Amino acid sequence: MEWTLGFAAIALLVIGLIGQAFEMRKIKQTLYGDEQLGSPIIFTNKKNFKWYGVIGVGIVLWYIAERSTF
Repeated sequence: MEWTLGFAAIALLVIGLIGQAFEMRKIKQTLYGDEQLGSPIIFTNKKNFKWYGVIGVGIVLWYIAERSTF
């Protein structure tokens, strides 16, 4: 396993998941307010796609780190 790629992948995954959580909180507060429940459509908001990209890159790096034989 390539450890530097593994650490970078874990960092990207953590940053992506935390960033998406804060982004979804902001979207929910602007669209629905604090009292109402959110909708599942909130996951397809275009502001979330940058975080999906960061999470995806982290998963790909993790896969590469696991399969590398350096």
